[in-house]
Amino acid sequence: NLVLGPGAPGISPSLAHSSEEGPPFSGEGHNLAPAPRSLEPPPLVPGRDQEDFRDLSPSVVNTLLQARAPSTRRLCGIKSVLSFLQEGLDRHLSASTLKVHVAAISANHDLVGGRSVGKHDLIIRLNPPRSHLIPSWDLAVVLQGLQQDPFEPLQSVELDALSFKTALLTALTSIKRVGDLQALSVNSSCLEFGPADSHVVLRPRPGYVPKVPTTPFRDQVVTLQALSSQEDDPNLTLLCPVRALRIYMERTQPFRRSEQLFVCYGGQQKGKAVSKQRISHWLVNAIRMAYLARGLPCPLEVRAHSTRGVTASAALANGASLTDICRAAGWATPNTFARFYNLRTEPVSAR
Repeated sequence: NLVLGPGAPGISPSLAHSSEEGPPFSGEGHNLAPAPRSLEPPPLVPGRDQEDFRDLSPSVVNTLLQARAPSTRRLCGIKSVLSFLQEGLDRHLSASTLKVHVAAISANHDLVGGRSVGKHDLIIRLNPPRSHLIPSWDLAVVLQGLQQDPFEPLQSVELDALSFKTALLTALTSIKRVGDLQALSVNSSCLEFGPADSHVVLRPRPGYVPKVPTTPFRDQVVTLQALSSQEDDPNLTLLCPVRALRIYMERTQPFRRSEQLFVCYGGQQKGKAVSKQRISHWLVNAIRMAYLARGLPCPLEVRAHSTRGVTASAALANGASLTDICRAAGWATPNTFARFYNLRTEPVSAR
């Protein structure tokens, strides 16, 4: 290892349903109405527009141009595009939103230097600086919370707490994506406990294609070592992922209806395979419950995917090699870790 119930307050956030319908039209307008567009004839984009609109009447050309969003109509050069994207950065738009904008602009903009706008050097280099260098939750707090009620004693806790803790320990010690966790199987060819539960080997189900298809199969196999009690930390065994997986397997066996490792623990779907979204909720709930167990307020904006950055960064701080971290996480190069996952963390425990 590189590092180490529903309905409770702050545990399962409800999903808000936003209507896709806009406000009713009013001839007098209202405070939510968008600003009226200028009726001035928009300029033609050199090259593409002249070719497409060559044989069309002026009125048709004007209608087609007016149909374009003002922001798109104004982009007649790289400087304009860069200014537009910078405005988005200043408004704190996400990187994914800016990528959509670039794709839309590229589809309606003439080539620049023989390349699309999205492949221009300056556009590529205009990456937003990373603002989340500090993790949104403390790994040390979570590890402490997992060692006490409602997560222990693991043999008799509620099935939801057992599921949350087992999933989180597996995620923390493997640094795998949620999709990789969902692909784990209890089939005898995919799951194997070592002698005296000294370790466990987890393999994805046959035919599983990871997010990065070029990931070698050997890097998809998860081998977790058991943790034993130490003089300076007698409760260390309570964080052992092998112990958690063994108990989880034994307690879910009576109602299991799927070979997928993680299954529903209640309701009409009890025993059936859980979705990636549900596993994500389990991870977030486990983190929040651990904070509540320590008498601390739940951290805000916790995401299941954050387990990869937090644990990988902690592993690096504890002396694990960057090569081993990238191999475990499925990152092709250290650049991925350095750009998106390397966080400011304090060493927690060398084990």
